[in-house]
Amino acid sequence: MHDLLIVGAGPYGLSIAAHAAAAGLDVRVFGRPMASWRDHMPRGMFLKSEPWASDLSDPGARYGLAAYCAREGLRAEHGVPLPVEHFAAYGLWFAAQAAPPVDERLIRSVRPLPDGFAVTTTDGETFHGRTVALAVGVMPFVEIPSLVRGLGPAHVSHSSHHADLRPLRDKDVTVLGAGQAALETAALLAEQGTRVRVLARAPHVRWNTLPPAWHRPWWQSARAPHSGLGCGWRNWFYAERPGLFRLLPASTRARVSETALGPAGAWWVRDRVEGAAAPTTAGPPRTTIEIVTGHRLTAAHLSDGQVRLSTQGPDGAAVFATDHVLAATGFRAQTHRIDVLDLGVRDSLRRLADGSPYVDHGFETSLPGLFVAGLPTASSFGPAMRFVQGAGFTAGRLVAGVRRRVRRPGAVPVARSAEPLGRAPYESGAPGR
Repeated sequence: MHDLLIVGAGPYGLSIAAHAAAAGLDVRVFGRPMASWRDHMPRGMFLKSEPWASDLSDPGARYGLAAYCAREGLRAEHGVPLPVEHFAAYGLWFAAQAAPPVDERLIRSVRPLPDGFAVTTTDGETFHGRTVALAVGVMPFVEIPSLVRGLGPAHVSHSSHHADLRPLRDKDVTVLGAGQAALETAALLAEQGTRVRVLARAPHVRWNTLPPAWHRPWWQSARAPHSGLGCGWRNWFYAERPGLFRLLPASTRARVSETALGPAGAWWVRDRVEGAAAPTTAGPPRTTIEIVTGHRLTAAHLSDGQVRLSTQGPDGAAVFATDHVLAATGFRAQTHRIDVLDLGVRDSLRRLADGSPYVDHGFETSLPGLFVAGLPTASSFGPAMRFVQGAGFTAGRLVAGVRRRVRRPGAVPVARSAEPLGRAPYESGAPGR
């Protein structure tokens, strides 16, 4: 029996694996490494986070992004956005250097047993572990507005469903949202010649500013220190003190998790969006981006092969006809969406007011031996858990919790809802584990 089975091989899963292996635990990790960056982001996208805030975590800090970029002759500089394909390649290098071998099979189910857990792959092989860490990334938590969700994949998709935007080239596309994913996707669509509009509830598009220089006068740094989540003491607290964040009242944590670092575009994509949004009278014709803000979606239906979006805006009702709705509307990390867990287990887990799973100071859920990492822990440990920035803190704390648990494996109770191993397979529809 393994000490720890890790479900997911993104930045959090790989970082946990590196720390667990260094701690001498018998660990096995499952999933396609860096799947979100390799399979769910179109070529041409960049990391919004600074390169120095995008390290995966190993105990000796030997395998950071800067080390990989130096090895490959790539730029990893403050204020210089990094292509996502470079980051994905870095993650694969980290996996080869710092983590135990990754089993690239996806996981179908995780079930509690009297002495631990059974983890079954999609091809039917079962492994047993005293503990399990779920680092399932963001794909199980895709959020598409309910008004358009039922119109079918030919007419509606999420921004994370596209590794390649070329199939949308000859369509009229409406992007829902005003965050980085919406704005960068709109820019990429316009640059390939797609007719595109951005439709958002926000009264205007917000843009992040160019970050200040890394080396500044001391008084500027004291007033607004750099952090992996942006400048300022509040962002520094979120980035550097997630353990203290967890001590805040639950209502405060939920509010901050919902509202901090709200939708905004990176400074380096602004010209690409606003330049395309403005008409041109010189040079060759170009595809423009129509920006429609302050409009709330009220209804959606299909008519003559198109989606008709009814909205309510500052000047009254409006209707937009489009071939495809691309929802860049983020992710909602609720316990019931962790679909590798049997429904009975999901229902039995303690959860917070926003529906995310409760985790203790070591990232352990209310089911002893079951740990959770990444986005589902943002309401417990703060906004850093939405970014690679949080992987180091998580890996160290979580592995310490696993070590405490495996010293007393008998503490894992018999699960009342456990099914026998011969049950019919539970199919998971979420990729990237």
